[in-house]
Order: sequence, then C-alpha cells, then structure tokens
Amino acid sequence: MDEIILIDKEKGYTSRDVVNIVSKALNTKKVGHFGTLDPMAEGLLIIGVGNYTKLGNFFENDSKEYIAEVLVGRSTDTYDIEGNTISENYTSIDKDTLEKTLSTFKGTYFQEVPIYSATKVNGKRLYEYAREGVSVSLPKKEVTIFDINLISLFERDNYQYFSFSCTVSKGTYIRSLINDISKKINIPLCMSKLVRTKQDKFSLDDANTLEDIKSGNYKSLNIRDVIDVDVEEIPLELENRILNGNKIERSKSKYLLFTKNGEDVVLYGNSFAEMKPVLTLKNN
Repeated sequence: MDEIILIDKEKGYTSRDVVNIVSKALNTKKVGHFGTLDPMAEGLLIIGVGNYTKLGNFFENDSKEYIAEVLVGRSTDTYDIEGNTISENYTSIDKDTLEKTLSTFKGTYFQEVPIYSATKVNGKRLYEYAREGVSVSLPKKEVTIFDINLISLFERDNYQYFSFSCTVSKGTYIRSLINDISKKINIPLCMSKLVRTKQDKFSLDDANTLEDIKSGNYKSLNIRDVIDVDVEEIPLELENRILNGNKIERSKSKYLLFTKNGEDVVLYGNSFAEMKPVLTLKNN
C-alpha cells in the first residue's frame, strides 16, 4: 500500500500520535509524516504510507501557510500560551502599528530556534536542556517570510488578541516569529493558537479527519498528485537496465515514472548527463 494522506490534525495530538493512529488503522508500520506540528498546533499534516514515506524529499515547493492567533501582553518560556509566564504588560497595541510591524518581517532573516524544540545541539534536543535548566547557545537558521498579513485585532475575556496569516519557508517556527514581533514592538506576546492551512500545493480543505482514517472512509493521493512526472511503460529494450537500477540516457523530463503492466515500478530523475533511479516503488 503506497499512498499520501492529508490529515486535519486536532490540538493535543503529537505528529507521532497521528502516525501511530494511521499505522494501526491501516495495519502497516511503514508510515511517516512530512513536517512536524506541535501538540498545540492544528491543521494540515501530510502522511506517507509504504514507499511513499520517501516522497517528502521530492516536494517541489515546501512552503507552508499558517493562521496564528496571539495573546497581547504576556510572554512565556515556550513562546506560546501553554508555557510559564516570563513577563506581563497588558498595554494594548493599535492596528496601524501592528500592520506596519508585521510588514517588516516580509523577507529573509536569521531566526533563532526556540529552546523548547526538538532541534539538536551537541547530540541533545534543545527541550532537554530547557527541562534540565541548562544554558545553551541557541542556533539560528535562515528562514523566509514570503507573505504576512493581519487578519483581525480583537478582545476576548478582557484580553487583547490579534490573528495573522503567513506563508513561510520550511523550518520556520511561528512561535519564534511571534517572539521576534514581540521584541520589535516591545510588548509581551505569546501564541494562543496555530493552524497550518497549506503545505506545498496541498490544502487543509482537502484533508481527512482521524475518524475518517479509522473508519476507512478517506481520500488518498498517489505519486502523480505529489510530483510533476511523466509516465512511461518500461521500454522492452531498457527493461533489464531499469529493473536492475542502472542509469539510462537523460530525458527531457525532470522525473520519469516507469510502469510495468500498468503498475508503478520506479521513479527516475535527471542527474547531469544521465537519469538514475531515485525511488523504487515495486520489487521485481
């Protein structure tokens, strides 16, 4: 069973929880996800099953879109509402200032990785340092904010909040982005909600719930939905070379999916002057 499944992850589940649920429902251990979502986050999580667990490397454009909600006036050690409070200053922010500040983040910059994250430093995950109270130099990574826009500024339970949408490069931490916004306007902020609405060309609108997966009533995608490929039945004169994983003459196609008797067998990709196998889909 090779398939891609779009999941609408609910708050409270880890990405690993979702993988385990799908694995149990489909009775296969070969399940993985492309792009982690924290337990607090909701929305689109892309799951690969079978040989498709390797397809994440072939996404053409791994940008992600989010809608984030932010509490104004409180900062925490995790940069979200579930962390320990570091500072409070419930000074309200005006819409004009907020819109101008958000616009300054459009572009590429070096973002500091949050201490409560799974990024490793010297072989140890950052959140382990945080839980042990050990000081560690936080790494920075280059990220790009392709677009960022204020959605609304509002009050709830006597607190001020705002929500914004953003399209960002792979590896961007929205919690860190909010913390950087906080530093720029000099008002404590923390993330109160996060929903991933899009990844690559895939949308949350097309996602399945976990109940859909458990009941077997779900929609899945195949390799043609993920990668821009040309499909060709294995030519008889190249059959032995292709089935044995040998290089062949370069094609005009970036990726060429070879089939045998209508079944997907192997994905070839251009490499300099030749094509070589980049993903085996069926053992022969």
